[in-house]
Amino acid sequence: MNNTILIGVGNEFRSDDAVGILVAREIRRRHLGEIRILEFEGNGTSLLDAWDGADNLLIVDAVNAAAPPGSVLRFDVSQSRLPVHLFPQSSHGFGVAEAIEMARLLHRLPPTVFFYGIVGESFENGQGLSDRVLKNIPDLLQMIEEDVHSFALH
Repeated sequence: MNNTILIGVGNEFRSDDAVGILVAREIRRRHLGEIRILEFEGNGTSLLDAWDGADNLLIVDAVNAAAPPGSVLRFDVSQSRLPVHLFPQSSHGFGVAEAIEMARLLHRLPPTVFFYGIVGESFENGQGLSDRVLKNIPDLLQMIEEDVHSFALH
């Protein structure tokens, strides 16, 4: 299998913002093969080093989009930009979208990059996902598993 990295981004103490980290933990628990799984709570600049050398990069994060809470979005950002309107109030400062575009400019973006966003309902302080986000995690996990398996076939 190619070198695949999955990065779950979020903050466990800001309600739905934890979804990326929790999904990363569930993917780790499922043992999908030779995939490196990382969790990031901090600044996007450290993401550049985290995915260095990867063939396939999967990033999971909560987003703030004009879609119903719990909606799952998937973007192939290998060749096109991640829509910045998804991150109008990023808690990550220099966040995921900025890190991806910086990596693209520096020619440090892996050949295949998929971003999975799940629309959050609450980003307030506190633990636990909202019901609408929690309900759609199985769909998100299935998308990720299908992509990981497709990498193994190539």
